[in-house]
Amino acid sequence: MRLNRFLAAAGLGSRRHCDELIAAGRVTINGKLCTNFSAQAGARDHVKVDHKLVCRAPALTIMLHKPGGFVSTRKDLYARDTVFDLLPEKFSRLFNVGRLDAQTEGLLLLTNDGELAQRLTHPRFKVDKEYEIALDRPWDPSLAPKLLGGIVLDGQRAKIARLRFLSPTRLRVILRQGINRQIRRMFQAVGYRVNHLLRVRVGNLRLGDLPRGHWRALTKHELKDLHLMNSSGVVAAGADRGRKEAAHVNKPRSTPSATTSNGTRRL
Repeated sequence: MRLNRFLAAAGLGSRRHCDELIAAGRVTINGKLCTNFSAQAGARDHVKVDHKLVCRAPALTIMLHKPGGFVSTRKDLYARDTVFDLLPEKFSRLFNVGRLDAQTEGLLLLTNDGELAQRLTHPRFKVDKEYEIALDRPWDPSLAPKLLGGIVLDGQRAKIARLRFLSPTRLRVILRQGINRQIRRMFQAVGYRVNHLLRVRVGNLRLGDLPRGHWRALTKHELKDLHLMNSSGVVAAGADRGRKEAAHVNKPRSTPSATTSNGTRRL
């Protein structure tokens, strides 16, 4: 197996991150430093990172309904709560697939499958990420073309792929990019503040009725669909199987029913 895939399967991060470990000279195979990206690692090889032996772990991917106030990282310099505080210790080798900012809620995937993480985060796959947003005042549909056409953020043209009207102050949007705080910053650019942001779908996987602060493992069928998809699709997520929840996490909010679009594009 190619070395970066071996390291990713051991739960050390995405293949891109594992390439960085190799390039930095932090990986050895059978006691010899290896900076060759084409190197192969087999079941009998002794692979170490920073002098610590690593081995492939059984593939595992879970979805978490991330609450607000938790950061999408393992450790935080400011001692804030992290998503790993919501998970059992046995999941300590998982890594999150992309991020949600501290106040954003909803579907967050965590995995030790580097290949899956690459497929879900690399720009060439254009994976749909669907969000429900609540604005500080009624939406003006005439502003939709500005968001759909794109606004420059960090030197990139940030676009919302689709926009759906739910109520005067609630919308659903689809992104196929991963620019930092993209939705909040785009709506701020047209004069709105996002009061609440909830991710409800990634690719073909929906948050469903998974309660806030709970997690569950993905089914084999869901994992197969995620590996095979080119972009978006829809598969119901089902009820949660995780039971660990922070004591201060609130009950999940209900999702409002959609109304007809008013000058914006339908999903």
